[in-house]
Amino acid sequence: MVNSFGNLIRKARKDKGYSQRELAKNLGVDFTYLSKLENDRADYAPKEEVIRGLAKNLNLNPEELIFLAGRIPQQYQEILRQNPREMLALFRRVQENPEFAQRISQAARENDV
Repeated sequence: MVNSFGNLIRKARKDKGYSQRELAKNLGVDFTYLSKLENDRADYAPKEEVIRGLAKNLNLNPEELIFLAGRIPQQYQEILRQNPREMLALFRRVQENPEFAQRISQAARENDV
C-alpha cells in the first residue's frame, strides 16, 4: 500500500538520509520498533508523541500522520467526546456517501487556503 503509515515514514526517512538507527535514536525508541512501524507490522499504533517526533524529524504534517497511523489527535478527541451523536452521524454520512465526503473535503481545503 503506497499511502500506508509505514511506507510514508520509510520513504521520508530515506529522503532525509537517516538510517533507522539514527532516526530511532532521535525519537528515543528502539530501531527494531521503527522497523516494525515502517513495515506496518507493529502490534499497536505508536503514541502521539512518537508520531509527532517522526513528523518533526521527517518534515511531515503531524495531524495527517496521526490520522494515517489510525489515531485521533488529542485536540480532536474532545470534540468527539462532546458531540458523539453528531460525529457518529457525520462519519456515517461520509462513509455512505462519497460525494458528500468529497464536498466536505473540498470545502475544508478551500478554507485552509
